Amino acid sequence: MVGSTTMNAAMHDDELMIDDDLVRSLLRRDLPAYADLPLHPLDSTGSTNRLFWLGTEHLVRLPRQPGGSAAITQEARWLPELAANLPVATPEVLTVGESGFGYPERWSVVRWLDGDKPGPGAGDVTAADLAAVVAGLRRSKVPQEALADPELRWYRGRPITDFAADFQSCMQQCRELAELDLDLDAVASLWDQAMTLPPVEPEQHWLHGDLLAENLLAHDGRLVAVLDFGALSVGDPTVDLICAWELLDAPGRDEFRRLLGLDDATWLRARAWALFIAVMTFPYYWKTMPVRCADRLVMARAVLNG
Repeated sequence: MVGSTTMNAAMHDDELMIDDDLVRSLLRRDLPAYADLPLHPLDSTGSTNRLFWLGTEHLVRLPRQPGGSAAITQEARWLPELAANLPVATPEVLTVGESGFGYPERWSVVRWLDGDKPGPGAGDVTAADLAAVVAGLRRSKVPQEALADPELRWYRGRPITDFAADFQSCMQQCRELAELDLDLDAVASLWDQAMTLPPVEPEQHWLHGDLLAENLLAHDGRLVAVLDFGALSVGDPTVDLICAWELLDAPGRDEFRRLLGLDDATWLRARAWALFIAVMTFPYYWKTMPVRCADRLVMARAVLNG
């Protein structure tokens, strides 16, 4: 599993202190049978969790910010039910540990999955594989317990039109990034087109919420795993379509759209979501996660090209 930033880089103002000693203490208390296995931080990690190798078959995931327990809990609760409808591997949660030793969040140990992060736009995964994952999520039944859970109502499951003011704020910050090589006027024009679309009926589907290259594993040109279901939500699943612009070329996107039967309005809303995710990323992670920003730049440029 591959992340996007070096392990020691702090990227949030409220970053929690996490080191080997803390992880070892938590393991000894909550998972003593595994506590003496070799432990070392991954050379790269993500923005949500710090990641540590545990032995040769497991990974310890600890939220980097206060409040991260909710994502750890919901992944452990719902992923086993969703996994049956997904055509690729997903993380198997071995245990969820409790807070302690000055660390305020729950954390988890998952089984390691082999594979490589697919390169954005590099053809490392197929349109059919990506479409099968999206379709699998959409056909998974959302039980009443999930429908009633406020922790599963993340912003990425809301209509894109809810974020007009946020988009404009992010665009202003992007215009202040002199090194950002992106046609922001074209970004604004496409966004404006999406904002004129008629409203849609609220949807109640499962969505991954962050279906992008850094949360996927590929091998020999095929998608083999989807990672990090911490953003798992219930709502409008349009945001999950953004993977098409980060990972596929133009013919691949056409096939992806055909396989999912997406109409023009849905496709335009998905393009707007991809641009919104990109322009949010650039100002916040420009210095701390350059690989993530490079990936989102690939995505935004592909959106502008159709």
